[in-house]
Amino acid sequence: MTRPGPLEDARPGAHDVWVVIPLYNEVSVIETVIRDLHQKFTNVVCIDDGSSDGSAEVARRAGAKVLTHPVNLGQGASLQTGFEYVLTQPGARYVVTFDADGQHRLEDAVNMVALARADDLAIVFGSRFLDKRTNPGTAKRIILKTAVWVTNMTTGLKLTDAHNGLRVIRTDALARIGLVQDRMAHATEIVLKLGRTKLPWREYPVELLYTDYSKAKGQSVLNSINILVDLIVR
Repeated sequence: MTRPGPLEDARPGAHDVWVVIPLYNEVSVIETVIRDLHQKFTNVVCIDDGSSDGSAEVARRAGAKVLTHPVNLGQGASLQTGFEYVLTQPGARYVVTFDADGQHRLEDAVNMVALARADDLAIVFGSRFLDKRTNPGTAKRIILKTAVWVTNMTTGLKLTDAHNGLRVIRTDALARIGLVQDRMAHATEIVLKLGRTKLPWREYPVELLYTDYSKAKGQSVLNSINILVDLIVR
């Protein structure tokens, strides 16, 4: 697959797109993430999952709608809360799932929405393994590739990156998900339930930005190990 082309304008009809961001203790970066998204997307909703650092208030000041979990329930639960909210919004047509830590790129999200519109796709999965721009490191690459193999065996879909948090989901597909996995295994659950819809899908090459910030939080390999543990015990 070729590398993404120039940034496409998501503004026409952008009112029908909602960006859903699970949020947990990202006070130093969430304002930048939201303000960048607002360059192209009007509707941004953060699900504050019991943060203790003031992330929710910063997100509100940045212009996002904020839904609050009083205690930490996990990323899967946060996504489900966001999905249920979007499904109540008049005119909502697409959801973009987007991480709060600054690893995802606005350009990729915009181009994935444009692809979904142009080719009438219900699901577009972001993949960091369709080109060579993303370097997750050897250990994380091995773990993620193992998780992809497990997910593909479980779901029957053939993805190259099953646990990338950047996705576009049309609301007719979204209404048929109903996540019950609260933690990291929700990513496999999403793939499984979207696959069962038999609606058209595609992968799209994206770049993940592994920053000093995300590495300092210990997310690089630890989250990948958590994915495998959740897949085994779920």
